[in-house]
Amino acid sequence: MKTLKFVRRWRNAVKWMRRNYRVILTVLVYIFVAILAFGCSHDVASVLAMAVPGIIVGGTDGGKHVADGPLTTDLTRDASPSLLLNEIDQQIVKIRPMATPLDQLSRYGGGKHAGSMIVDYYNVDTKPTSTTVSETYTEGDDVVAGSGTPKVRLVTNNDEIFDTSDTILVQGVQGYEPDGSTMSQQELVLYVASRDATNGLMVMAVNGKTVDGVANCLPTINEGVTLIRMGRAASELDVMSPQFEALPHKEQNFCQIFKMQVEQSTLQRLSNKEVGWSMTDQEEAAIYDMRLGMEKSFLFGVKSRLWDPAKKENIMLTGGIWHQAGKQFAYSESTISRDKVIELMREAFTGNSGSKRKVLLGGSRLMGYLSNLDYDRVVMSRESVSKWGIDFTEIRSKFGTLYLLLSEVFDECGMSENGIIIDPEYIQKYVHIPFSTEALDLKSSGLRNTDALVLTEASCLVLRYPKSHMRIIRR
Repeated sequence: MKTLKFVRRWRNAVKWMRRNYRVILTVLVYIFVAILAFGCSHDVASVLAMAVPGIIVGGTDGGKHVADGPLTTDLTRDASPSLLLNEIDQQIVKIRPMATPLDQLSRYGGGKHAGSMIVDYYNVDTKPTSTTVSETYTEGDDVVAGSGTPKVRLVTNNDEIFDTSDTILVQGVQGYEPDGSTMSQQELVLYVASRDATNGLMVMAVNGKTVDGVANCLPTINEGVTLIRMGRAASELDVMSPQFEALPHKEQNFCQIFKMQVEQSTLQRLSNKEVGWSMTDQEEAAIYDMRLGMEKSFLFGVKSRLWDPAKKENIMLTGGIWHQAGKQFAYSESTISRDKVIELMREAFTGNSGSKRKVLLGGSRLMGYLSNLDYDRVVMSRESVSKWGIDFTEIRSKFGTLYLLLSEVFDECGMSENGIIIDPEYIQKYVHIPFSTEALDLKSSGLRNTDALVLTEASCLVLRYPKSHMRIIRR
């Protein structure tokens, strides 16, 4: 019985092997190849990779490629590791941020996608609150006597900022007590009765002077006196008020294509080195140099469209923010003092709708002047504060807070005594092509036996609310 059972099992095994001889043969071939590979290289990982289909295997040039199956992101990262593969913006902002503060600020703020190399944008400033008298008004001129307060004509350098029912504070001109003859401690206040393009402003005095029996007449107001626009005053039956208009004006800037190419020969890559210096190190150095060039263009570039006859195409050049700033503050070395710093901060933080925290980027001489000053409780200086990945020196005042940082770009451009105050809330970066990398296959094209990488970005900077930014220049 045992013999019969053995014979039956053997016959069944033979039948199974006949039916599955292809599978058995394939397995034997893989085992044979694995044994040969192990005997030649003793590389267990390579043996497994060759023995099992679909695994990434080593190429003759030291690279890796997929033998079977789709190319995935995991396989790509394993086959071609690079500095710029993961979170490119986060990698870029960590490369020497102190050397390129403007570019650093714009990257932290986030760029807005531009669908074109030409960027059109609109700016709107706050309505001016003051102007000056352009023609001297002499007491008693143009007085229209009659019932009520007399109306007189007053001409200013900017009548457009006033409208009917506005009140005006006349700076430096004293008003009068209700009796009209005694000068009061309060400054003169006017009420705008009407405004037109030809006659200027028709105003009435709120606390005016009595002249020849006529009450509330205007005293003499000399040319150059400042007029400050205050709130509107309506009567009990007024339902409507003059409309408020704030129309933005259109501006334009060009995106500039910034490029940097990095190459390394195959022999350079394969050669032994005394210190570690790889393609990744070259990429980091190239990014720093590229950012430094962009910093100068973003600051002092001139917007232009340049025709290159050799290439037979236009080259777009971006305009810098230096000339976009809506304010300018001038100083001289002899006038630098604590009081001058207070004046600078007053000018930087007033007369605009900007924030109370701004950044001052300046050359080495300007920073030296500011560092040599004695500060007190009114204007306080702190050693260091970290913002946007940058270490600033902080100066505080009643007007606002300034973050100071030396920018060697100003020194390199021959402006070591100049600087610019930037409101980070109102600086916008437009990006047509985000910072990206592209590997060039120069070997296959027969040009050079090198590994080549091109870094590219097409972008520009613009200032929103120009009056919240200010240039600082030395006379």
